Amino acid sequence: MPADRETATFDYGAPAELFMGKRKGGPRQPLRYRRFATAAEAIRFAVEELQAVRAWGAWMQVGDKRFNADDIQRLYQSDDFPLQRRLSD
Repeated sequence: MPADRETATFDYGAPAELFMGKRKGGPRQPLRYRRFATAAEAIRFAVEELQAVRAWGAWMQVGDKRFNADDIQRLYQSDDFPLQRRLSD
């Protein structure tokens, strides 16, 4: 994803699906999946609740576009991110 152009046109209000690729308990565990009303909520959950988005192998689907862990972090850090971010410890 081209960082500047995609971030500037990203629809934070679109529905999103978040997938966590790495599984606890071995390969037979199902892929972890959550659906969110908005991409902004999915992004905030991935960054603030998972905390190690890359370690989980997380990726997000918004419409027909797929965003990897680096994309998710970049969208969270964008000045356009519409939700309040958690204060740093």
